[in-house]
Amino acid sequence: MTGPEMNAWHPKKMTAGRLAVGVALMGLTGCAGALAAETDAQSPLAPEIGRTVAAHRAYPRWADFPTASTDALTPAQVALAVNTLKISGAAANGEASRIDWLLSDPEGFAATVAQRVSAVPVSPAAARTQEEIEALAERLRERAVAPPPIPRAPLPRP
Repeated sequence: MTGPEMNAWHPKKMTAGRLAVGVALMGLTGCAGALAAETDAQSPLAPEIGRTVAAHRAYPRWADFPTASTDALTPAQVALAVNTLKISGAAANGEASRIDWLLSDPEGFAATVAQRVSAVPVSPAAARTQEEIEALAERLRERAVAPPPIPRAPLPRP
């Protein structure tokens, strides 16, 4: 064994377990006592508390819960909906099977795509190469020189 349990005595471990069970039992009995709490009769809110508790003493009742839905589908309606989905799924599969999914002329397709792409005008900023972008960044860094510092000495008055 390693760690803190190596030096722990067996009676200490048993005491901790007994303590945990005792605390749990006290918590349960404390809850039972809380249900039978009484209001201080001298409190100005005592009459209002009494009325509120009396009004809700029997709540919730089974009559207050909503009833089960009566518009449930019959097994025949469910079967009809399932068959409708199967038929529409089969129709969609049939339409998909009629599509020519293979390219018969890949070079022609590539030429068509290249022609369509070249027909769209490209902004000059997007047409720049990496070298042009680096040169622009270097020019901007050269221009970004801090102005000379302002002298701290007071200026002479005219």
